[in-house]
Amino acid sequence: MTLRENTSAASSGDALLDIRDLTISYGTRAGPVPAVRGVDLSVRPGDVLALVGESGSGKSTTAHAVLGLLSPGARIERGTIRYAGTDLAGADEAVLRAHRGRAIGLIPQDPMVSLNPVQRVGRQVAEVLLLHGLAADRDAALARAAELLDEAGLDRPRQRARQYPHELSGGMRQRVLIAIALAARPGLLVADEPTSALDVTVQRTILDHLDTLTRTSGTAVLLITHDLGVAADRAQRIAVMAQGRIVETGTARDVLTAPRHPYTKSLLAAAPASTPRRPVPRSRTATPDLLVAANLVKEYAAHTARSHGLLPRAVDGVSLRIARGETLALVGESGSGKSTTARLLLRLTAATQGRITFDGEDVTRLRGPALRTLRRRLQIIYQNPYTSLDPRMPVAEIVAEPLRAFRVAGRAERTRRAAVLLDRVHLPATVARRRPSELSGGQRQRVAIARALALRPDLVVCDEPVSALDVSAQARVLDVLAELQREDGVSYLFISHDLAVVRQVAHRVAVMRQGRVIESGPVESVFASPEHPWTQQLLAAIPGKSLSA
Repeated sequence: MTLRENTSAASSGDALLDIRDLTISYGTRAGPVPAVRGVDLSVRPGDVLALVGESGSGKSTTAHAVLGLLSPGARIERGTIRYAGTDLAGADEAVLRAHRGRAIGLIPQDPMVSLNPVQRVGRQVAEVLLLHGLAADRDAALARAAELLDEAGLDRPRQRARQYPHELSGGMRQRVLIAIALAARPGLLVADEPTSALDVTVQRTILDHLDTLTRTSGTAVLLITHDLGVAADRAQRIAVMAQGRIVETGTARDVLTAPRHPYTKSLLAAAPASTPRRPVPRSRTATPDLLVAANLVKEYAAHTARSHGLLPRAVDGVSLRIARGETLALVGESGSGKSTTARLLLRLTAATQGRITFDGEDVTRLRGPALRTLRRRLQIIYQNPYTSLDPRMPVAEIVAEPLRAFRVAGRAERTRRAAVLLDRVHLPATVARRRPSELSGGQRQRVAIARALALRPDLVVCDEPVSALDVSAQARVLDVLAELQREDGVSYLFISHDLAVVRQVAHRVAVMRQGRVIESGPVESVFASPEHPWTQQLLAAIPGKSLSA
């Protein structure tokens, strides 16, 4: 995908959305804390403006202010937000409701928070049409909802419309949110990390659809993203945000090829497509396999598969091996069987058929104390540390929890080891007393890494460990993982839909589709000369090739 050039300067006179001197603060006991400081932005009809920056830079706060959806405690101190001439910064709720959904659509980042868990997804899409009088009756709205789900890239849209959010994969749920946002064909679409949870092929499908909208209907897009590859491919203009301020703005080509501000330069230097990071070098001597999986099969009962939108055979004859000190990447689209395979290897789910050998021992049917002993040597880092870390516990207790669970050492020694682990993942000692809500996304993920390493495991499953992080935090986390592998010889199973990251961290890669491994081999070989058509399609869909050009 090439940049869509639009080199004419944006002016407030022809802007659909025009933000001037926007200043927002959050109330705290110590007084107001500024989150957005004097922001000026404009988006014209048909324009795609990408707002990029680190976590906490003010991107999402700015976007939510446009729809009047600021969180409790947030307040607009000054400035205007004009949409088609109407100032939404000082508008009452009636005016805001008339604009939400109909004039301005929102694609939020987290579908599990945004979708109603007790309502079928088709009804949630239809609700937008009914609220804005865009369907004659409920039946017409439901029929149109199925069409919108199809446009958003969901297979079997009529069947999906009858399912609940928990019966869909993460990528499918995100596509439901996209269908809801596009239902009323709004003039402006605020897309807050709309594809961060999607594999590259689905990401391209969705972003192609958004491109079509901007070209054919004049819909404008305010794209909030930490993925500079997406911004490079899709935006006409880019605004870079740091500490609540816009530090640089311009055409995508100018910002990406000739950045002026030091912060923009640091963001580009940290982007996976432009970072010369390579996997930890492995010993030239042959290292024994730590884990070997042979012909793994996971079958679900027909009614379970139907109700959860699963393939009857979620894993179909998968064979893998991971050597000591090696990183094997497992890639594929949503629903391809990656996470199910990982659960089988961790013995969190029982395999229907096949064999798992760990350090020379058959562990396929281990139970009781023997399985518990195995768990000390197998750990996992989840995709979302905010939900996998106990919000009530201080960080030191979270990191030491595995030691307590396995009765390793006394309390004082566990506290000491937790401090050492936090230091190893480059977190300051003061973090130990904080709770997860007081940390950034990158800091929380490093806490999760420290916890996973507490028992000194031989194998760590990294399930999308950096997909929700901005490029700077992502680079720090990947550096920590590489450093720990270099020092401890730990092995990783790295599950990711970000192939640019996979190329940096993995020694070998296995590509999954429909429950099967369709291609595997050394990363450089697979990336340079993919044999399977589906692998070729995956690699062709990687965003941001212009960043490494």
